Amino acid sequence: MDYKPLLKQRYFEEIIPALKKEFNYKSVMEVPRLKKIVINQGVGQAVADKKVIETAEKELTNIAGQKAVQTLSKKDISNFKLRRNTPIGVRVTLRRDRMYEFMDRLIAAAIPRIRDFRGIPNKMDGRGNYTLGINEQIIFPEVDIDKVNKIIGMEITFVTTAKTDEEGYALLREFGLPFKQLKKS
Repeated sequence: MDYKPLLKQRYFEEIIPALKKEFNYKSVMEVPRLKKIVINQGVGQAVADKKVIETAEKELTNIAGQKAVQTLSKKDISNFKLRRNTPIGVRVTLRRDRMYEFMDRLIAAAIPRIRDFRGIPNKMDGRGNYTLGINEQIIFPEVDIDKVNKIIGMEITFVTTAKTDEEGYALLREFGLPFKQLKKS
């Protein structure tokens, strides 16, 4: 028997028909889908301490379930004591089943652990994609709080095939991202 992530099954069984009905799509191929999730951590302290970048890489690998890669600086900036090709961050790109698994863990386990949570902002990028900023990596159950040296934030970008912000917002809302309610005036 072939394994399918829960959110992937839900996408095909519930989300496609709901979006098809909401936006009056003629074909299933018109319905927007999630292409990839990119998780990015900027680690500016890595210029002074090399162990910070290695720790961030291990933590992001545990969170994503896939090996994280270091991002390198593109140019020299003397004010920040930054040299070209110095590691300054880590990132990982998730696709297919790993993407759905991560999104499921994010919605079910990580987001409910955010302190004073009132919903995520509903600011799309104009092309149907969404970037969620997280202040602390410790909201993920995969991170051992006792071994954390430094609290580092991250950006999680959801890249969709939606042509408009409304379509992208509807897709992510159907997946279960807890957006803030729009205030009706």
